[in-house]
Amino acid sequence: MSDIRLLVAWQNPQNREWIPIGNLYYENNLYKFCYVEGVRKAKEEGFTYFTNFAEMNDLESIYTSPTLFPQFANRVLAKSRPEYERYQKWLMLDSSSTPLEELAKNNGVRVTDNIELYKIPTKQDKYIVEFFSHGISHLIPSYQERVKSLQVNEKLYLMRDLQNEYDNNALLIRTKDPMELVGYVPRIYAGDFTKLLGNASLRVKQINQDSPMQFQLLCEFSADWVDGFKPFCEEEFESLA
Repeated sequence: MSDIRLLVAWQNPQNREWIPIGNLYYENNLYKFCYVEGVRKAKEEGFTYFTNFAEMNDLESIYTSPTLFPQFANRVLAKSRPEYERYQKWLMLDSSSTPLEELAKNNGVRVTDNIELYKIPTKQDKYIVEFFSHGISHLIPSYQERVKSLQVNEKLYLMRDLQNEYDNNALLIRTKDPMELVGYVPRIYAGDFTKLLGNASLRVKQINQDSPMQFQLLCEFSADWVDGFKPFCEEEFESLA
C-alpha cells in the first residue's frame, strides 16, 4: 500500500481562501486521519463537522479505519464507470494504483463541497510535485487552444500574479514564445513553490485533449531540495494529534 500522505484543505466560499484542515494517510494496515492547526481557523470561517466530517469532532484524535473513510471514498471513481479506463490514462494511473494515489492526482474534487486533497512531498534529492493546471476554464479561448497544443516535456514558466485579490502567492503558468497563459498553480502549493523558484523547473508531464478541463494539463514542478526546507512548514499545517 502507498505511503503517500495527503493534505486535506477546505475552501472558504466567501473569500475563496484554501485552509488546511487535516492529514490523510495509510499506516499499519489502517487509513488514518488527523486534524491540523488550520482547522481552528476553518471552523471560525464556516467549516462544520456535520456537513463535512460527521463523527470526527475531536480535534486532537487520530481517526482510523480498515477502509477508506466515506467522506474520501466517494471521491474515488468507481471502476464500473464507463469512462474509467480513460480516466486512468488522464491521471497516469494503472490497475495497481491505490485510492490515495488517485486522490493525490484528482484532488478529490466534488461539486457538492469545498474539500480538496493534495500530496505532501517527501524529502529526497529533488522536490517534485505533479499537479493539474488550475483555472483553464477561465482562460480566453485562444489560451485554452494553446493548452491543447502543448507537447510532453515542453518547458513552462511561472510568474507571480501580484494583483490577485484572492491570493498574494498566486502563480500563473505561461509558455515561452509566444507568451500565453495556460493556468495557475494550485493555491495550496504556491507558497512553497515561491520559496524554491530560484532553482526550479516546470514541464508538461501529459496533455489530455479529450478530458474535462480540470485534467487537461498535467505539470511537473521540480527543484533542488535545499537544506532546511520543509514542505508546508507554517503553523497552520501542524498536526493537532
